[in-house]
Amino acid sequence: MKTKTKNWFILAFQIKGSVIPVIYQRVIGFGVFSFIISVLYYFNLPVSQPIFASIIPSIVLGLLLVFRTNTAYERFWEGRRLWGNLGNDARNLAWQIGAMMNDIEPEDRAKRIAVLRLVAAFLVACKLYLRSEPVNRELEQLMSRSQYLQLKTINNPPLQITFWIADYLQQQYQRGNAVLHYSHVVFLQTTVKSMMESLGHCERILRTPLPLAYSIHLKQLLLIYCLLLPFQLVKDLGWGTGIFVGLISFTLLGIEEIGLEIENPFGYDPNDLPLDTICDTIKYDIEEFISFTTRFQLK
Repeated sequence: MKTKTKNWFILAFQIKGSVIPVIYQRVIGFGVFSFIISVLYYFNLPVSQPIFASIIPSIVLGLLLVFRTNTAYERFWEGRRLWGNLGNDARNLAWQIGAMMNDIEPEDRAKRIAVLRLVAAFLVACKLYLRSEPVNRELEQLMSRSQYLQLKTINNPPLQITFWIADYLQQQYQRGNAVLHYSHVVFLQTTVKSMMESLGHCERILRTPLPLAYSIHLKQLLLIYCLLLPFQLVKDLGWGTGIFVGLISFTLLGIEEIGLEIENPFGYDPNDLPLDTICDTIKYDIEEFISFTTRFQLK
């Protein structure tokens, strides 16, 4: 129980992964502005205007922020679900290729291992593609030199990798049922199709941000609300107006920034999806599967 309480306090004061580094300047700005209003009120200037509370009702701003956050979280969770599907499909495809293929020629095993690594390369290529990053050494380690050089000239590397996998399956099927049965081909191609569909859905999330007009309007309302807030509170709070306005702006700006950060879950922000970890896990699983099948065949 004490450990949980200790962890709770550690997490509450943790800076890394929070939105504090992004919003603290705005929070300080609103706090300083509110302190200036307190000074003006101290010198009996007519800055106390409680009527400003009716300009933007708190409930309206709250509903807009909740909608913004919920919309962003739906995109984040859908992205996580799609990458979960990609990981499951990659494992299934690797298992299917390893279990259904029959090695007839001496080079068949080497080709099969190369295709298994292409399955892992597909996920890595998806990660780079969604991050708008070029083909790098992470992919070079998973394919032949010629494939790597060809991939560097392709606009959509994941699509090219699925073409190589599908071409391999078609070649094995054309060699006859001794290598691969038609029903197995259908099963394998269905899994490849599912992987491509998951990538397409990820592209939809990436290419369809929240409408710009909504984002602008929400920021404008937040700005107006936080600027008018000290005029409402200065009569009751006096010198404490800056502190209270800072806390309120910290809450509102933090909620908005969280929605903005998780809207695109494929980047490098601390709260984005751990795509590097997912890809590393799949690569490790496939290499382990290759090692296992190799030992099994040697026996």
